[in-house]
Amino acid sequence: MHWQGCDVAFLTQHGKQHLVGPPIEAALGCRILHTEGYDTDKLGTFTHELARPGSQMDAAREKARIGMALTGSSIGIASEGSFGPDPVGGFVPWNTEVLLWIDQKQDLEITGWAHGHAQSLQKPIQSLQELELFALEAKFPEHRLTMRPSHEDHPAIIKGIHNVPSLMEAFERCRSQSNNGLVYVENDLRAFCNPTRQNIIRNAASDLIQKLQSLCPACDAPGFWVDRRIPGLRCRVCGRKTRLPISEVWHCQICKMQEERAIHTKALADPARCDHCNP
Repeated sequence: MHWQGCDVAFLTQHGKQHLVGPPIEAALGCRILHTEGYDTDKLGTFTHELARPGSQMDAAREKARIGMALTGSSIGIASEGSFGPDPVGGFVPWNTEVLLWIDQKQDLEITGWAHGHAQSLQKPIQSLQELELFALEAKFPEHRLTMRPSHEDHPAIIKGIHNVPSLMEAFERCRSQSNNGLVYVENDLRAFCNPTRQNIIRNAASDLIQKLQSLCPACDAPGFWVDRRIPGLRCRVCGRKTRLPISEVWHCQICKMQEERAIHTKALADPARCDHCNP
């Protein structure tokens, strides 16, 4: 195995090592070196104190780099999440997680991805009745909450609210500090506070493991995976090519070998997916 007995740095301060460490160690035979030697909130927070300066991947690379520097390991992993509307209708809260693996000696970078419905609600409220309804919808107390006075950018934020007494205390404190009678409450999106997000992080770890265990048929390097998909599946009604894929191109980062593989799913495309039949 490529990483049997190797130390792998993992910088996280939100408990992610418990989610991804055991399956990765079991699959690869490596050792996860957890470190909290850097405040990852400096790379951006979900609660607006500090905006993420770059992309999701930029933040993951920086976390991996810092983790490797702190531990002295040449291999590192990093986890980074993002939240927004779903990519289809734009109405459902959506969570995208990336788990990045970097091996400096092999000049290798492999990513595991997972996506899914997010438990990510936010709302300005005024009364205890509104708070009770929001807490139910936000799946509290299994999912923790954050609260702040007045609006979503107020600096006096209370995080990690996890039971009814702390919820009531936070509400009264924020209401007393509010200049407009509103209290802004939302799901706490940090990994240890949000079980829904935890499941998506686990799925990203599974995706990463599959890619790490996929070896190039030419040079045996790990990370042999789909680089792009080639469209052209023909429509069942008109016979024209659609944008649906007909094959995949697999790629090796090390020797640059490429291999086209047919996708054996449907023989023909549904006309609903055809730009000619359904313009």
